[in-house]
Amino acid sequence: MKIKFCGAAQTVTGSSHLITLDDGYKILLDCGLYQGHEAKLVDYNRKWFFEPNEIDCVVLSHAHIDHSGRIPKLVKDGYEGEIICTSATRDLAAIMLLDSAFIQEKDAEYKNKRRARKGKKSIEPLYVHEDAKEAINNFVGIGYGRWYKINDKVSVLFRDAGHILGSANVTLKIKVDKQHEKFIGFTGDIGRPDRPILRDPQSMVPVDYMICESTYGGKAHGGRPDNEEDFLKIINETCVKNKGKLLIPAFSVGRTQELVYMMDKMATAGKLPKIPVYVDSPLAVNATEIFVMHPECYDDNLLAYMTTDPNPFGFNSLTYIRDVEKSKKLNESKEPCVIISASGMMSAGRIKHHIYNNMENPKNTILVVGFCARGTLGERIRNKPKSVRIFGEEKQLKAQVKIMDSFSAHGDQQEMLDFLSSQDKNKLKKVFLVHGEISRQEKFKAGLKEDGFRNVVIPSLGEEVEI
Repeated sequence: MKIKFCGAAQTVTGSSHLITLDDGYKILLDCGLYQGHEAKLVDYNRKWFFEPNEIDCVVLSHAHIDHSGRIPKLVKDGYEGEIICTSATRDLAAIMLLDSAFIQEKDAEYKNKRRARKGKKSIEPLYVHEDAKEAINNFVGIGYGRWYKINDKVSVLFRDAGHILGSANVTLKIKVDKQHEKFIGFTGDIGRPDRPILRDPQSMVPVDYMICESTYGGKAHGGRPDNEEDFLKIINETCVKNKGKLLIPAFSVGRTQELVYMMDKMATAGKLPKIPVYVDSPLAVNATEIFVMHPECYDDNLLAYMTTDPNPFGFNSLTYIRDVEKSKKLNESKEPCVIISASGMMSAGRIKHHIYNNMENPKNTILVVGFCARGTLGERIRNKPKSVRIFGEEKQLKAQVKIMDSFSAHGDQQEMLDFLSSQDKNKLKKVFLVHGEISRQEKFKAGLKEDGFRNVVIPSLGEEVEI
């Protein structure tokens, strides 16, 4: 049996890991889009470390594009099998992959205009709307907490990862012979306890081999994931005291709904100042509708809150925006307000335009509420430079930049160690660290060894190991 690390190896995005059984059966864990700008990975999204038509089954941990975003290309290039995930992931992935296809088409259109001016050949989009629609037909949604039989030798178990709606950690149970089984675990993205909306991460059964994320190795977030007090303070300082705009780059799925829910509770309690709040993202609007459809993923606190407020994602001063002209008008407006918009890493989408138009006003604040991959606009702004190049223009960064990593959907080092505490260290033969930058992985590796995990390795991209 072999594992080949086909993505998110010594980097954070592009999750993809290939399990090849002794009889040749191939299972792909995740098929994510690489979203950074590292020179060595410039062509990553267009190439494969395997033949797509040789894959027998895809198992998807959750709907985030860095885990699901190349599935339409996989299908376009010859994959015909099932894509197995939770029911909520199936519903979220449907809207996210269609949105991703739209972005691929627009990106190719923009690049081809520039290439044409230079006399270069045009490029094809990675995939288009029809490819995404075809891929969605292959999705199979199953429930948490029960073994699903993939074939006579392989079963899969999903448990709630507490990361985004529908996210799961993955356990594969593989029959080696009549008497023996091997268990391979894949953490997906490990969530955080006590986060708004979602249940806490559920532990995995003891496994023989573990593929484990490491995004925040060596780091402590500082502050609870539901840190309303600090969030309210930033709203008041920016919008009430300074009469400015609070810009919040947030992923359309997960982070946006958490922010809205927290402000909904503030509004219900009479704490939220009477200022307009805008969610400016068509995808976020659609995703919020899907959140409403999946109460099976909610934690007890949200379910209890809904007995007094049946709509935790809406309050009087909140406006959801789909229309692009209404989005543009927000930049013309001088009124104090909160604008939540995608993308979370600020590398694309409407938030990039809001930052461009508002970053030179010292009354405004950019609130960073999550991880930004190396090379993205978000990473540059997190470092609070004096100026930033955006849309080909050098702009002064005069707006305040605030960072609240307590909003992160990824567990920090101690939370990841706590999650892994259910593992039998005598049974567990090897831990493979993925989904992290090498400096974070080295720190997490040291933490794991200090905690008694014996064999921890950091595979390189394309590396294949026998297990």
